[in-house]
Amino acid sequence: MESTRKVTVELPGKLLRAAQRTTGAGITATIRRGLELVAAGRAYEELGKLRGKVALSIDLEKLREDR
Repeated sequence: MESTRKVTVELPGKLLRAAQRTTGAGITATIRRGLELVAAGRAYEELGKLRGKVALSIDLEKLREDR
């Protein structure tokens, strides 16, 4: 099981309320989701750098036959 850390952060109330409205969750879950998105952002950046550099041989029509 991964350990957790308790932290204290100061956030603008307006930003926190807007984020909670978006997630529909409490403070902890909202902040956790935001941190997950920040962490995933780097992966998206790295994938974006590969755009047009990786040759894929996927036949879309063949893939669609399974539907």
